[in-house]
Amino acid sequence: MKKSYKKFIMFDIILAIFLVLNSFILNILGNYYYVDAFLVLLLVVFKFVFGFEKNRSRYLKDIILNFLIIYLISFTVYYFLGIFIGFVRTENFLTFYGIRTFIIPYVLMIVFREYLRYQMLSKTDNSKFLTVITCIMFIMLELSPRIAGSMLDSKYNIFMFMAMTALPIISNNIVCSYVAKKNGYKPNIFWLLIAGLYSVFLPFVPNDGLYIQSLIQFLFPYVLMYNVYSFYKKREKDIPVSYAKKRTYITVPLLAIFVFVLAYFVSGFFRYRAVAVATGSMTPNINVGDVVIVDQYSNIKDLKVGQVIAYKYGKIIVVHRLVKIIKNEKGNCYYTQGDANDAIDGYVIYEDMIMGTVGYKIPYIGLPTVWFNKL
Repeated sequence: MKKSYKKFIMFDIILAIFLVLNSFILNILGNYYYVDAFLVLLLVVFKFVFGFEKNRSRYLKDIILNFLIIYLISFTVYYFLGIFIGFVRTENFLTFYGIRTFIIPYVLMIVFREYLRYQMLSKTDNSKFLTVITCIMFIMLELSPRIAGSMLDSKYNIFMFMAMTALPIISNNIVCSYVAKKNGYKPNIFWLLIAGLYSVFLPFVPNDGLYIQSLIQFLFPYVLMYNVYSFYKKREKDIPVSYAKKRTYITVPLLAIFVFVLAYFVSGFFRYRAVAVATGSMTPNINVGDVVIVDQYSNIKDLKVGQVIAYKYGKIIVVHRLVKIIKNEKGNCYYTQGDANDAIDGYVIYEDMIMGTVGYKIPYIGLPTVWFNKL
């Protein structure tokens, strides 16, 4: 192993030890400005020990232009979907306090971090091992303040942290490392600033919720990564693109669109919502693992005895048959029963609990969801 590689690995080990201590004991990096100061310190140390490399990229402008086009298309689709799911106002960070406490330190953090990432990756040469541990180090660098500031005291909180925070961070850093290795630090600064600050400069955004936001944050970086990969493949090889590759260029975007639309559909933002049935209370008409399609635009006043409805009871969604409606001065009271049950459900259902009527079912495709929830 080269002497410089040994110093590089030692640098990563020391950094990793500090980040682990910060995550669980120190909690020093809890403020953007502290993170900025820490990154400046790392840059100074790295400059003194290893020196810096100049960012030489032949296709820098082309990559940034491609990223810009992808963002324009993505925002067009994103805000078009807002017509169906609604919009919410964004927090106003365009004040002296917001600019000082959020915008400026965030911009500095992105610039310092991506410049450090490029410098570290430029010292790895063609070593896959050093490239991987560098990527892991930047994942730890971004996760450490989040872990220190999170309540990870239950399985649910740990799962939510992994799904909503850790996975998008891992995705972003994998893509940033790939782009930096191929094209330097400037494209990363460009797309990360747009991803992190677009809601600051726009008065409203689609009302997509945390689940969709985390899904977008996880998937979107790979769109950029695939764009860079395709760009270099076309220019570095003079051989014609095979039919299989052309088919891949078509199927990957279509698959991404399908997953995106499916996520909105399952999350209940359109008129129709998919709900996986987890119990056998409606057998034999609806079985465990069936997915029922709920019409959320149903007029509740027109509900009739005998219809199958979906309603929220606490934190769960129940799909049962309507068996009785009692009218009183305060409104209608609804009573349901599962087709496989011997008695009426022992509680009253009110109009604000009802999601809609069940019209169709798709047999058994919801079994993975049921198994995952039980797990």
